[in-house]
Amino acid sequence: MMIMIRAIVRPEKSDAVLAALMDAGFPAVTKYSVAGRGKQRGIKIGEVTYDEIPKTMLMSVINEADKDFVIDTIMKTARTEKKGAFGDGKIFISPVEESYTISSGILDTAAASEGVPA
Repeated sequence: MMIMIRAIVRPEKSDAVLAALMDAGFPAVTKYSVAGRGKQRGIKIGEVTYDEIPKTMLMSVINEADKDFVIDTIMKTARTEKKGAFGDGKIFISPVEESYTISSGILDTAAASEGVPA
């Protein structure tokens, strides 16, 4: 079974996470800028409150057997300091029922786990 991993990380950590995933054999990642807030409800700097904080979302479809390894790789790389801090991010896991390659129209749920570009 294939799963989708969505990791929301600090923008300054995204390149390190991408490099760690690439080195670990998981090059297929979609990256985009997002803004939001978690439990910390934004941040206050002086008199200015920022309700939404810039983050980077990394999205990848992988084989479920690789889930723990990929999550561990993201966590170790995205965490600030040894214990981490508020705002380091979040990882979401979802099942993927099907995947289609647009250029060929072929149903291909194994492509991500084999490192084949979709």
